[in-house]
Amino acid sequence: MNQSFRSLSLAVVGCLLGYSIAVAQYDALDPVRAAPHIYTNVLENDWVRVLKVTERNGETAPLHTHPEALIVHLSPCAWMEGAAGGGASMQSFRLGDAVWRVAVTHGGKTSQVVQDCSRLEIEMK
Repeated sequence: MNQSFRSLSLAVVGCLLGYSIAVAQYDALDPVRAAPHIYTNVLENDWVRVLKVTERNGETAPLHTHPEALIVHLSPCAWMEGAAGGGASMQSFRLGDAVWRVAVTHGGKTSQVVQDCSRLEIEMK
């Protein structure tokens, strides 16, 4: 019985440790924590989190992750984005444009914003 209790205790401690590491890793990849100079949490409840994003040329956000989100542009936005073939393409949106973004992990690249970009990212929970 003592051996069974020890095995069960080790299993529970291992699970808790693994969970703690996963939570810490997720927190480290949260955009508000990773890049507070770009992302601001303006509202959060049980269903959504709303981030205000202000991206300027030359800013670099470290690696971070986003769940699926509705993005609403608060200003005209334009930036250069690297293409798969090695070239670049211009991405642009007008004031009020709304787009759906799938979950993504990205970062570490210096922003090549042609025009400062302000938007709301409405993340689904």
